[in-house]
Parts: sequence; structure tokens; C-alpha cells
Amino acid sequence: MAVRKPQRRREFGTVRQLPSGRWQTRYWAPDGSRRTAPETFETRTEAQTWLTLTQADIERKHWVDPDAGSINFETYAMKWVEERGLSATTEELYRRLLRLHLLPAFASVSLDGITPPGVRTWRVERLGTTGATTVAKSYRLLKAIMETAADDELIRRNPCRIRGAGSEKAKERPTATVEQVDALADVMGPRWRLMVYFGAYGPMRPEEQTALRRPDVTLEPLSVKVRDAAPELTTGRRVEGDTKSAAGRRTVFLPAFLYIEVKRHLDWYAEKEPDGLLLGGERGAPFRRSTFGRKWRRARGQVGLPEGFRFYDLRHTGHTLSTQSGATLKDTMVRAGQSSEKAALIYQHSDGERQREVASGIDALVKEGRRKMTEARCRSVPRKN
Repeated sequence: MAVRKPQRRREFGTVRQLPSGRWQTRYWAPDGSRRTAPETFETRTEAQTWLTLTQADIERKHWVDPDAGSINFETYAMKWVEERGLSATTEELYRRLLRLHLLPAFASVSLDGITPPGVRTWRVERLGTTGATTVAKSYRLLKAIMETAADDELIRRNPCRIRGAGSEKAKERPTATVEQVDALADVMGPRWRLMVYFGAYGPMRPEEQTALRRPDVTLEPLSVKVRDAAPELTTGRRVEGDTKSAAGRRTVFLPAFLYIEVKRHLDWYAEKEPDGLLLGGERGAPFRRSTFGRKWRRARGQVGLPEGFRFYDLRHTGHTLSTQSGATLKDTMVRAGQSSEKAALIYQHSDGERQREVASGIDALVKEGRRKMTEARCRSVPRKN
């Protein structure tokens, strides 16, 4: 009976010389397929070294399929956005950044074709054509997408490695004085004046205000419960949903001088249904950002505020007054619906009673500001002999 020869162990890879004189390497991939190195080598030693390093990567599970990164960036990025479960406003922002800033440069490029030098060149070109803040947002989005590609083992390493490129260096935002806030409210007119006061002395985000309903408002004590947000997309569609963060769901205690403003608005302008919207548009139409924006720009000009002063900047006025009234950083954060993970804030608290105290402090500051303004006007009027 013939003795069966022992089966020869399959070699990991082979090296052979091509007719051109260069050396080619072939190896067995983890999936069992036969692969050829993506490049040829000048000497047998170089080819053997590459083969040894590739085998080590496979054994340490560091090997990345060289064909995996051939996926088109646009295809992968669009799928990435769809799978994130983003809020409507964030998804709109990401798609706009992709369309305007990332896809013009990378739409036809494969994932493994995006390199650190390519990212640096793209960033420099973008900085020359648009604002630094927009470039920082676009860079952060690109980095997040490519980080997921690295986690998916489609690329070996994230090519976005520019230190500080995703940081935004926003300019110091302006604040309005008590007199300017009152002037803005007067120019905006009876229907919209409460929105100005809520923005400054709430301080509530505009998308939080447009989601407020009658049951959210309490006159005794004077407060507003923020439960939802209803931002308006650039398409004009209003999207009702959660607040910006968990901290956005809060009860805002208002300064007492706003009582008459809130009561008047409930009587005159809020929708009459028990669950009606507090801030509806004119003639019963839904609130529209474009209509409000035109009125805001006109009022801003009449009051003499800078052109770059946004409605959102009223929140900075509220922050300033809260601090001046003796509020702690935590008090201010709770009032504005902001969240932070800084360890120092874990040991600070701001309950409902403290929020009432902050509202009272703002009330006193505004009344004092109005009193001084009235006295100054009286002194400026010439006395009759």
C-alpha cells in the first residue's frame, strides 16, 4: 500500500520576477482570496519585506482590504448622513455643507483617495473663498465621516489631521441695552414685542418660542415651560420636535415687569384654542421666519443696532443681566437651556426657587434702567422761565 505524502502547508505568499525585471508579490487575504500587491518592486528583497509586513498586519488584525477604500466619497457620505438619526436642522446643515463645500472637491474621489495633503489643500482653498467658521464646520463634518470610514476598516487612518482646524473662533457677540430692547419691542409692534422680551429676558431661543402653547404659560408665578422646539428649515417647513438638548426642557421664571406683556398677548394674539400656539403669525397664518426677519431688520435699523446684530444676540443680553443680578454660571445655564460636561458645574445647583430669585434680580435691573432713562430725559427738557 502506497504511503500518502503529507500535505504541503500553503504558503502565505509568493514572490516572482516579471518580464519587465520588477518583482511582484501575491498573498492569501483573510477572506481566503488570492491578492496581488498594489505595486511592484525593484528588488526581490523589497518585495519580500512588503510581504512580511503584510503578513504581520494580518496576524495582528491591522490589515485593511486595499479594495475597501475604493468606495466613492459622495456615496458613503450621503449614506453616513442618513444613518446618523440627526435632527431635521442638523441634517439640513450637514447636507448644505456637503453640497457647497465638500462634494465640489471630493464627490468623485474614493475614500482611500482622500489624503492629508489633499485635505490641507482643500482647506486653504475654502478659507480663501468663505468664512473661517463655515470652513471649521465643514472640516469637522469631513473628519467625522472619515473617522467612521476608519472604524469600518475602509481606510487605514483618518486623513484629517490638521490640529485646530475644526475649532471655531467666534467673535464676541454684541449685547443690547435695556433701552434698546424696549425700543426694539416698540418698533416690532404689539404682536411681536413679547417675542423680543422672551428672547432678551427669558432668554429663549426663537425655535423654542414658536413651539410654545397656552398651557405652557403660567401667570402665577409668571413662568413659561419650554418643552419642545419648532425650527423652520430653509425650505419653509416647520419641524416640531425636541429641544436642542435635554437641558432645553426647562421652566423659565420671568421678571415681574413682563406680567402685563404676557397677559395682554394671551388675551389679544395667542390662538384661542385651549392648546393654541402662543406666537402665531398674522391673520391666523403660521409663524414665518422670513416675515419676522424683515420686521426684525427694519426694527434693528431704526433702533441703531449694528447690522450684524441677530435676534439670537438678545440671549447675550439675558446672560449679562442674569450675571449682574447675582446669578451663578449654573443659574445662567439652566435659565438659557444650555448643557455642559465641565466637572466644576456638577457641584452647582439651580432649583426653581433660585430661578425666581434670578428673575426678580432682572426685574429690578430693568426697572432701574428705565428709571434712569426717564430721569435723563426729564433733565434734558429745558425749564420754562
